[in-house]
Amino acid sequence: MQNQSFVTEFVLLGLSQNPNVQKILFVVFLFVYIATLGGNMLIIVTILNSPALLGSPMYFFLAFLSFLDACFSSVFTPKMVVDSLYERKTISFEGCMTQLFAEHFLSGAELIVLTAMAYDRYVAICKPLYYSSIMNRRFCGILIGLAWTGGFLHSMIQILFTFQLPFCGPNVIDHFCCDFQPLLDVACTNTHVFGLFVVLNSGFFCIITFSWLLVSYGVILFSLRTHSSEGRRKALSTCGSHIAVVVLFFVPCIFVYARPPSAFSSDKMVAVVYGILAPLLNPLIYTFRNKEVKNSMRKVWKRLLVVSDAK
Repeated sequence: MQNQSFVTEFVLLGLSQNPNVQKILFVVFLFVYIATLGGNMLIIVTILNSPALLGSPMYFFLAFLSFLDACFSSVFTPKMVVDSLYERKTISFEGCMTQLFAEHFLSGAELIVLTAMAYDRYVAICKPLYYSSIMNRRFCGILIGLAWTGGFLHSMIQILFTFQLPFCGPNVIDHFCCDFQPLLDVACTNTHVFGLFVVLNSGFFCIITFSWLLVSYGVILFSLRTHSSEGRRKALSTCGSHIAVVVLFFVPCIFVYARPPSAFSSDKMVAVVYGILAPLLNPLIYTFRNKEVKNSMRKVWKRLLVVSDAK
């Protein structure tokens, strides 16, 4: 299979061509990226250094989600920060394909992890007596393996279809990154069929998964009627965080991918939400009302301070 492309690089228009706006974007996205890496790494370090948290499937998945968020943010944000310093923003054809692969690989894996976290909460709340036997280490490992495999297959399908597109001249992409939708706009062929493929491969899959997650959380919330007030409060706090993260991830993805290609200028803003802001907000959402994580963070910090003082 050969790609008949004659284009060696693409020109990205970014979020703005105004030099003054670009300076502001440089500061904003540099801060966002540092905060994203810091927040997600803090969660990972806290969970890895807290045996009580690491032994819980929920926090095991949370650590993996934080790792995916840190990687996902690194696909877009560093280049956006650097590009904001230049008037002409370019990316090589190989770099574009790498960015496309990484984006869909990590987002596909994250979709499966979010589904696994919802299933974990369903078993914990609706089948508490069977929780330890169902959500054992082996099963959690299988779910993580499934996330990697699913993300890889999803991204490989995207890449294989992208290599079918001929790029013979136009190379200006009205976006800040490489994605299948903007690439369709510069392809030298009729892209109607490819547009439908995007809807089926990404959009429809997001809609089905999001609908299933909403139904599962509905079942969880319905079953809380039989729990004590303290149990309901704790479960609602945990499920509320999950639901917020799920909505933040799926709604923008559905908006971008679950419709035929069109020149919506708001697409770039929506991509900023799920590609840059969501990885930043996820650590805040999960720790804001979670006493266990906050207490573990304090213990980790105290241990680090004791070690540094000892030196």
